[in-house]
Amino acid sequence: MFILNYTLVYQADINAGKAFLKKLLANSTSDQGMEWLTQKMNQLASDSAKDKDLFLAFSAATRFVGKETLYVNEEDLKQADTIRKGFNPSRWTADQAARTLLLLSLPAQDADAFVKKVETLFSTADMGELVALYGSLPLLPYPDKFRERAAEGVRTNMGDVYEAVALENPYPAEFMEEDPWNQLVLKTLFVGKPLYRIYGIDSRSNPKLTRMLSDYAHERWAAGRPVSPELWRPVGPFIDETNIKDIQKLFSQPNETEREAAALACAHSSYGPARELLEAHPELKHKVKNGEINWSQIGSKALA
Repeated sequence: MFILNYTLVYQADINAGKAFLKKLLANSTSDQGMEWLTQKMNQLASDSAKDKDLFLAFSAATRFVGKETLYVNEEDLKQADTIRKGFNPSRWTADQAARTLLLLSLPAQDADAFVKKVETLFSTADMGELVALYGSLPLLPYPDKFRERAAEGVRTNMGDVYEAVALENPYPAEFMEEDPWNQLVLKTLFVGKPLYRIYGIDSRSNPKLTRMLSDYAHERWAAGRPVSPELWRPVGPFIDETNIKDIQKLFSQPNETEREAAALACAHSSYGPARELLEAHPELKHKVKNGEINWSQIGSKALA
């Protein structure tokens, strides 16, 4: 059973996170932009800082540092993962990094004061600012205080904001309750985004989600609409007598990717009939065993 952590104060070393983001940002903005940001970070860290200093700097970040996509290489991603497991800024922009640095510069000894400032930003933010706020959740102190905000992000109709909370973000998998997590997975399919970009998709699979996904698949089939092969990824560990016919249907499809998805789902099942289905398709079983089929590959093919 997944157990939420309600006592964590710091998810990551704040100083290490700031140094890392400043390094990335320096390659994506001007010297003048970095000078402005450093000055604002120092200002916000001081005891004399006012709330308006944060709000004005947060709003002005794009004007000073721009919106260039950060250059992030494989070594950077490895370092990001050591700072905070699952942290992935590969799709971040300069203004997003700058705004996160402003948040990480705030004094955090007083939990209520820190959370109040962040919540005020959430309540007044435009789309670009919301992207930065949701993207910063894996690095912020007092992560348990932002569960409702994360759930709200799942309900948004703004595509960029939704991606910021749902994709390449370890916060939902580690801190969301089961119902909003399940809605996140289902909505990701509904809006045509790939499940393989959801951090923790396998560790948070659960029986309730399996039923929701099966019902969704049946609705799509009844309407003559396609079903993403990725849908069956969270279903695999929970294949049983209620959904084994869905997997049988996949194996009978002319689309190779759907048959591969069926094989992968069965490979992750301990249910006898599912294992028998896989045995009945030796070529697919061989591909699974040799690593020739994986969920990321299936997701990429499905959305190509």
